[in-house]
Amino acid sequence: MTGDTTTTDGRDAVCEAILAGRTSLGIELGSTRIKACLVGEDPGVVLAVGAHEWENRFVDRVWTYPLDAVREGLRAAYADLVADVRERYGVQPETFGAIGVSAMMHGYLAFDEGDDLLVPFRTWRNTTTGPASAALTELFGVNIPLRWSIAHLYQAVLDEESHVPQVRFLTTLAGYVHWQLTGRKAIGIGDASGMFPIDAATKDYNADLVARFDDLVAESAPSLRLAELLPEVLVAGEPAGRLTAEGAALLDPSGVLRPGVLLCPPEGDAGTGMVATDSVAPRTGNVSAGTSVFAMVVLEKPLERVHHELDLVTTPAGDPVAMVHCNNGASELAAWAEMFGRFAVLAGVPVASDAVFETLFREALAGEADAGGLLAYNHLAGEPIAGLAEGRPLFVRTPDSRLTLGNAMRAQLYGVFGTLSLGMRVLEDEGVSLERMFAHGGLFRTAGVAQRFLAGALDAPVAVGETASEGGAWGIAVLAAYASSGAAASGVDLGTYLGERVFGDAVFDTVHPDPADVAGFAAYLDRYRAGLAVEAAAVHVL
Repeated sequence: MTGDTTTTDGRDAVCEAILAGRTSLGIELGSTRIKACLVGEDPGVVLAVGAHEWENRFVDRVWTYPLDAVREGLRAAYADLVADVRERYGVQPETFGAIGVSAMMHGYLAFDEGDDLLVPFRTWRNTTTGPASAALTELFGVNIPLRWSIAHLYQAVLDEESHVPQVRFLTTLAGYVHWQLTGRKAIGIGDASGMFPIDAATKDYNADLVARFDDLVAESAPSLRLAELLPEVLVAGEPAGRLTAEGAALLDPSGVLRPGVLLCPPEGDAGTGMVATDSVAPRTGNVSAGTSVFAMVVLEKPLERVHHELDLVTTPAGDPVAMVHCNNGASELAAWAEMFGRFAVLAGVPVASDAVFETLFREALAGEADAGGLLAYNHLAGEPIAGLAEGRPLFVRTPDSRLTLGNAMRAQLYGVFGTLSLGMRVLEDEGVSLERMFAHGGLFRTAGVAQRFLAGALDAPVAVGETASEGGAWGIAVLAAYASSGAAASGVDLGTYLGERVFGDAVFDTVHPDPADVAGFAAYLDRYRAGLAVEAAAVHVL
């Protein structure tokens, strides 16, 4: 959705709202882009956007982002948004009704008593916490994935890392940025649920499991008191602090932005994806496709068993969610598209990046339903669901496979959803049913292609809205608007707010699964499962 500024009266009204601060700003730090999104008094209308490209680094076998890059990226994305506001409306925002920050979930940001970072930021992409994950899963009776913050902390204890006795604060990337903007060490419950298990009744960290952890490390790391290390947990709609003078200067070194703006609880990208797709009610779910791919399904009842393929997290309001998280998403597909784009340049017919993707995606529709016997593995990093500690992207075919461009691109798109489908099959076995899956992320910008293949992979209807490519930055802007509206204090829950204030007139394009795609993807997935032995061998020998 975008604001209608075609009339003078409409443009004047938007200018007035921007200058008066009757807007909400959302900033999301994704894996490859930091995006800023400004919404107006109607949070369903996007007024302006900004972005900054960045990329993780693999340093000393650790996936990381320097905190200087975090700060520089925030400034750049905010400056880009301000430039967009100026271009569209001829004004510059000096304040907002509310600000929200979202980012990649999980990972490990550990600070000492002087608030200094102890070790480089370890992102969700790191898969070196296997012993800790297994031990905590057994101790807690809850699946603790490799990327969770508590797994990183306990692995550091097991490895006797020298920094462990100095740890005094542990947070996520969203929690870190929120702290820098407000001075408050708080976190939204959805993001918190990817750090440590949440008690659904108290909407806080599970006190029994906190005590178990403290007992576990009492001898090996006696200085750790988990309740003192973790950020404060807040639910959607609660005030989470205000923008300090230092925070305002961080976002806008020019000094135009004034301090004092309300901030909503910082959230993870999974939670903002749920908001951006109106998927916070039971029997709804969403798929976010970017550098990673994950599905969120809001549960009606607890799962019967512990599954390593499924995380138990929450919505931003604290309701239980089953999450299927895949470390690898569209990065390998993007690398193939870049290669074809370079070929076009060398052939003397350069093509814009978006057009390269659209051309290749359209050609995938011409491929065979099972991708002609081709296989594509997108594993740049380790993939726990597939049992892989490290990644080796592979493109595999047999002598009788049909190697065409359409089949190759369909195989690559199927590959994006391969590991996700393995996890979703586990949910099906638990008897979890869905009315509809919502999809968002840049992969769905080309209408009707990735969406259609996902519907075939899940054998369920898949809906994409007009804000699909805006994704989490818009989702956290909506959460900021919810906090500033006072709706929660008036008893209006998040689901009702989204249904009435945000998505009441929203248009979703829904694609139902094509039986041929369902059968074709099932055949592909059978080969995909069998071929994981090839992947494992590649990790071992290459």
